[in-house]
Amino acid sequence: MRTVAFYTLGCKVNQYETESLKELFIRNKYKVLDFDEVCDLYIINSCTVTATSDKKSRQAVSRARRTNPDGIVALIGCYAQHLTEAEKKQIGADIILGTGNKQKLLDLVRPQKPHHEIDAVDDIKSYDCFVETPVTGKHASRTRGYIKIEDGCNRYCSYCIIPYVRGKVRSRSLDNIRSEAEALAKNKVYEVVLTGIQTGAYGTDFQEDVHLIDAIEASAAPKQVKRVRLSSLEPNTVTEAFLERCKAQEKFCCHFHLSLQSGSDKILKAMNRHYTTDEYFEKTELIRSYFPDAAITTDIIAGFPGETDDDFIETIEFAKKCRLAKIHAFPYSPREGTKAALLPGLPEKSVRSLRTQSLITLSRHLRNDFFKSQLHTKHNVYFEKQEEENIYSGYTDNYIYVRKAMKKNLLGKVLPVYLTWNNMISDDPEEI
Repeated sequence: MRTVAFYTLGCKVNQYETESLKELFIRNKYKVLDFDEVCDLYIINSCTVTATSDKKSRQAVSRARRTNPDGIVALIGCYAQHLTEAEKKQIGADIILGTGNKQKLLDLVRPQKPHHEIDAVDDIKSYDCFVETPVTGKHASRTRGYIKIEDGCNRYCSYCIIPYVRGKVRSRSLDNIRSEAEALAKNKVYEVVLTGIQTGAYGTDFQEDVHLIDAIEASAAPKQVKRVRLSSLEPNTVTEAFLERCKAQEKFCCHFHLSLQSGSDKILKAMNRHYTTDEYFEKTELIRSYFPDAAITTDIIAGFPGETDDDFIETIEFAKKCRLAKIHAFPYSPREGTKAALLPGLPEKSVRSLRTQSLITLSRHLRNDFFKSQLHTKHNVYFEKQEEENIYSGYTDNYIYVRKAMKKNLLGKVLPVYLTWNNMISDDPEEI
């Protein structure tokens, strides 16, 4: 039996695609080992959102090569897609495969020997349809799983390289979404998280009138599925019609990760974000009119080119105004090939770092305020882990991590829990 190890960087789409590849290789008689073990094959599923992601991808290639000099090393994903011809020769991987069709990796590996380079990166612009990378959950180690419903992005934010390495929006059929949700539930993966590169754009490439809410309803259709959660949304996706149908879906989790990126209208325009702070705030209030206890979380980039101290203060104050439940804060990282990389006024790295730390501190305060607002209320918790004897943990529908003592087995069950300071855990063990 041949052996394989995986190393995944980046977003939930990458995590989903790695899970799909694991299932593919296990079906073909491979044994999955840890990345630090001696293996026949190492697969690095890479990210290129930031310069740090690029560096980690290169380090993973070197790490695999040191662990087993005679092993085959495959670099796949977004960073691989973005490499120049010169960089491909220097990277040290035996196989380089981009984002277009990762499933063909198995065929590339079969005849492959170490130190014989294969460049299998396709022109991502040639991909017009969603490429199926199914996951059944048969080998899942947990009771929550991801369903990739869409690939690609049409937004072209000025700072982001991802549309160039993932291509245009390509949506998955509703039948396949429903079938995958059913397969996952049969393998005791009862909560599904819908993910994609531009999730809110789901269905925009179809001739039929199909939208994200249809994908939510399709994934909730199998009887055994207990909950459906969204990974990320753009503000323009949030409408009354969308929220009405979400509210009617009893399995829907009221956690909205609504991308912000900046609380300054000047910076939002420079980012090419297609909304104003007023419009964003209206969306948060609209969400709360349907889901009063909703957790609204977000991403914010600190130190974008042209961002002054006053602009950053605007962002801080706006985040407070929106009563966000959590902020994922990132320092701006210039990406070659994007419009933002050419903009003047880039704050010093130390300034970007300080602003990021300020946002992280603010996030802790906002998280605490959100917890206070949920004290002494009841929420359904989906119990996913047994942390120790008689101690079980999971998430509420509005994304609060909860631990509960119980002698009977709670794994895979959804039960109402009265929230107190003792059972609400402030530091999430993971990010959805």
